[in-house]
Amino acid sequence: MEHAAHYATLPQDRVPIPKKIIYGLGAFVNNLLAAAIGGMTIVLNLGLGMNPALVGLLGALPRLIDAFTDPLMGYISDHTKSRWGRRRPYIFLGAIAVGVVFALLWQLPNGKSESYYFWFFLIGSLFFYLAYTVFATPWVALGYELTPDYHERTRVMAVQNFMGQLAYLISPWFLWVMQYDVLFDDLVSGARALAIVIGVVVVAIGILPAIFLTERFTAEALDEVRRKFLESTVDFFRGFAAALKFTPFLKLCLATFLVFNGFMMVASFQAYVIIYYVFAGDQSLGAEYAGWVGTASAIATFCVIFFISWLSSKIGKRRAFFVSTGVSMAGYALKWVCYSPQYPLLLLIPAPLIAFGLGGLFTLMGSMIADVCDMDELESYQRREGMFGSIYWWVVKLGMAAALGIGGVLLNATGFDVALGGNQTESTIFLMRLFDIAIPLVSSAIAIWMVATYPITEQKAHEVRLELEQRRGTVP
Repeated sequence: MEHAAHYATLPQDRVPIPKKIIYGLGAFVNNLLAAAIGGMTIVLNLGLGMNPALVGLLGALPRLIDAFTDPLMGYISDHTKSRWGRRRPYIFLGAIAVGVVFALLWQLPNGKSESYYFWFFLIGSLFFYLAYTVFATPWVALGYELTPDYHERTRVMAVQNFMGQLAYLISPWFLWVMQYDVLFDDLVSGARALAIVIGVVVVAIGILPAIFLTERFTAEALDEVRRKFLESTVDFFRGFAAALKFTPFLKLCLATFLVFNGFMMVASFQAYVIIYYVFAGDQSLGAEYAGWVGTASAIATFCVIFFISWLSSKIGKRRAFFVSTGVSMAGYALKWVCYSPQYPLLLLIPAPLIAFGLGGLFTLMGSMIADVCDMDELESYQRREGMFGSIYWWVVKLGMAAALGIGGVLLNATGFDVALGGNQTESTIFLMRLFDIAIPLVSSAIAIWMVATYPITEQKAHEVRLELEQRRGTVP
């Protein structure tokens, strides 16, 4: 049973609150970029008239590059030997690069063809995601190694998830800001200005973890691991394959893909449902209420994060995941009755329940993957936080890409036509609402089934840690 053993966190295993917050600032940057690149793409459809299927394709194609660059960056970070560490140089340079590229990506000129906008955005997106990888992959890996303690890892991830959710408190208002006619002539000019602001924030905040955090595994401490790595001739591709074959890790990746993809599918459909069903095509009012829904969800997530962190210390990480995902499923189901043209304020009711999904997911999964890294070291004699973190977050980004890509196709399948405004057909509205609810319900249920046999309990994690410390000669 997961609650059969409980071990107190040693003083030397605790990460000071200021360092947790600084690490969490990296999550704010990470989520701000993810939310912005996903949420602002609506401009390509509503502002420039691009076909929704092409918009979805723009979200999906760069992920094919990520499939290689993310694990490669993880491998490079794992095996970097520098005076500044394995992670920090890339975090610093990556934050600067991704902020600059994001600002430039949205400087879309007026009066061009659909083909021009497609290729402009596609090429720019490739550079954006490459810079994003250089920042995010080492930052994720750094978090896995901040502490060896089973519960302190969850606390670290709770704080970073809390900080990251601040981005989702802001991002629901991006559409409202971009179409605010007091400041901007149209959506496209609003996107240009907003992207510059986001780019500056990303650079200013993203470099802080590189400056103020330290790495637990120095080059000297990894000499023994590195030697055995070289002796066993495990190269990048074998390491990648080994990570994917590691069953506990694979279960976490698949569960994350399902939960996150279900949520992101909702994120791409939700604005359309609110605007064209609840508010009959009124974009201004719909954008405002969509902002309030997003804000309510973000506020609720702050509470969820620490509740789930506390709950996992009582019933285990796996059972805490069941609770958080199950509550979110109830929230998705409530949307069928609460998204009502007669009572638009009911929009706010499902939001706090749905918040349990991602609030629990990214609090627990990061902590569970840190446990996986220990078990992997026991078997492989390697510290591969970068490889595991890169593959995991590639799955997250793949989920977002799948949501954008499939979302565009499904939006076309509903018969949606932006030219009709609030006069969409009854069939279109029904299918929008059905997809908005059914997809996350089904994907969340499958995710619970995937995690049901996840094997690393607190007792198992403690035994693995003791074996590793005996091997390294660092038993406290």
